[in-house]
Amino acid sequence: MKFIISSLKLLKSLQALSGVLNSSNTLPILDDFLFELNEKGLRITASDLETTMTILLSPDMGEGKGRVAVPARLLLDTMKTFPDIPVTLDINDETLAIELFAGEGKYRMSGHRSDEFPQLPQLTDATTIELSAAMLVSAFEKTVFATGNDELRPVMSGVLFELRDDYLTFVATDAHKLVRYRRLDVEHNQPASFILPKKPLNQLKNLLSTKADELVSLGFNQANAAFTFGNMKLICRLIEGRFPNYEAVIPTNNPNKLTVDRAALLSAIKRVAIFANQSTHQVRFKINGQELLLSSEDLDYSNEAKERLVCSYEGDDLEIGFNSRFFIEMLNNLSHDEVKLEMSAPNRAGILLPVGNEDEHEDILMLIMPVMLNQ
Repeated sequence: MKFIISSLKLLKSLQALSGVLNSSNTLPILDDFLFELNEKGLRITASDLETTMTILLSPDMGEGKGRVAVPARLLLDTMKTFPDIPVTLDINDETLAIELFAGEGKYRMSGHRSDEFPQLPQLTDATTIELSAAMLVSAFEKTVFATGNDELRPVMSGVLFELRDDYLTFVATDAHKLVRYRRLDVEHNQPASFILPKKPLNQLKNLLSTKADELVSLGFNQANAAFTFGNMKLICRLIEGRFPNYEAVIPTNNPNKLTVDRAALLSAIKRVAIFANQSTHQVRFKINGQELLLSSEDLDYSNEAKERLVCSYEGDDLEIGFNSRFFIEMLNNLSHDEVKLEMSAPNRAGILLPVGNEDEHEDILMLIMPVMLNQ
């Protein structure tokens, strides 16, 4: 088989697919892209067994049809060096030798048998729903950072999708922090829930960020989920298991409410955290009247920092400690001018909420567990 295609068009497709590839694979065939040429066009596939992604391209010219596995890194590194010129790939169907012609250059590499490449998973009895790409990007940005890395609790290494009659909820937690991102503009008459791994979600976040106006078709069954948009399709295996009862850990009675400028709080915590103990990353919040005092100390090195912020506060005077790294992550993933921190006691979780939500269909709640204060 033989085809001609723009080098830039091919490079962009290969770069999009390369996010699926692992740096080390148990199966050598997973280091390859699968090329398939037929009357529908040129389909390129990448897989790591858990996630499979395909892109369908229309080459400028195509002769014959066939399948071949092409060394991914070699082809990708070669394509990066070309200006935007037509390239020709000529594959010998018997020897699987691949000849690449570009400008005055001729390059040769060995292809591999396609029958060793993983089969594309088929979604049987799938439920389908259409979602906005912009909404999915927003949901992934605000939840993926809160997922865990504990191999003993795989359900917490992914994001929960929860479909209800009049809303869609995304939830992520690592037991120290939790994010619940809810969309009130999604309707689905068939309740469903499943857990998606973070790797395909990060891949989708990157791909969909340039396709904000597109609609994404999401299909899912008991084992897999498929996202289809434009000429791309990503299929991933769902995480098995039951997600923690996240509603039960969100405290409902929080009489102490602190409202503060998000950017000012973020900058202050970043500065104070530099002086914190490097194992606990503890920053102390002392709220007295309309004043917030942030402080940290590292007794081992005699380091100490204090900073005052003006705030709006309702409730009793309170002193509570938080892990600064987690708090910074949460503030970084909010874009609002002001945030509200709702608390009940120094040993109970704090709730971080945006003030004056820009999107009426968006409901964001972030929870952070306190750190025991050093007296």
